Amino acid sequence: MDKILRLPLAQLISLANKERRAFVGDTIELCSIINAKSGLCSQDCKFCAQSRLHKTHIETYALKGAREILRAARRARDIGAKRFGIVTSGNTLSREELKRICQAASEIKKKLGIKLCASLGNIDEEGLRLLKVAGIGRYHHNIETSARYFPRVATTHTFADRIATIRRAKRLGFEVCSGGIIGMGENLQDRLQMAICLKELKVDAVPINILVPIKGTRLERQTPLSCAEIIRTIAIFRIILKDKIIKIAAGRESALADFQALAFLAGADGMLIGGYLTVRGRSPEEDHRLVKEIKKLWMR
Repeated sequence: MDKILRLPLAQLISLANKERRAFVGDTIELCSIINAKSGLCSQDCKFCAQSRLHKTHIETYALKGAREILRAARRARDIGAKRFGIVTSGNTLSREELKRICQAASEIKKKLGIKLCASLGNIDEEGLRLLKVAGIGRYHHNIETSARYFPRVATTHTFADRIATIRRAKRLGFEVCSGGIIGMGENLQDRLQMAICLKELKVDAVPINILVPIKGTRLERQTPLSCAEIIRTIAIFRIILKDKIIKIAAGRESALADFQALAFLAGADGMLIGGYLTVRGRSPEEDHRLVKEIKKLWMR
């Protein structure tokens, strides 16, 4: 497996593009999310603007109401997203908060029909069952990085905790979306091990975020990855994960700039649109133009 790390970039991109065509075809999954509860998180993830240990001056607020979440889901549908994710800060939600999210999800399912995802941190079986009844079919929970590097990213919970949540969701019949962030100081071997771990977990979708060094976090001075290294990583993920959805998420605009389409020649087949948790994205119109450009490249 290590030999793919040594392949020339052009050869790696070509191989990844062949794998994409063979295993997932020429479709692009577009997702959009709402930051339904922001900031004041007790966890110490070094990259995160929402940790209460960091002074990032982001907007903080309690869980939004069902009406506001429904409004965001309608906007997601209207800008072309096929999936809508409800995301909250913190390691775990109270049962009351979870019930309120289920109420919102039920309304969205009934009125809009958009596919629903949730990213609510660590959650037990009872909570997952409530989400399933409410119509949420995919649970998102990133492993962030490799098992080796994880303790250098967070110490208030463990890599094993994250794996347990993913396995719990899979056991109860959820699709699982799990990936992480590249550019936190890990090496290419860490990214390879991360991809292998996700393959072993049999996750269904893999978001690749590229670190945006946010002022006030402990990674604010982290040296950004080169475009070539990002593209290499995406290609490695496609080659290892074969038929899984690989979507580029936060950081794609600033890190890849005019080379975003190249990520899709290197194996990506999905992306988040409409903004992220604490970082503004591009306009939906720009991203739809990008989708058209990608499909033209795929047809060549």
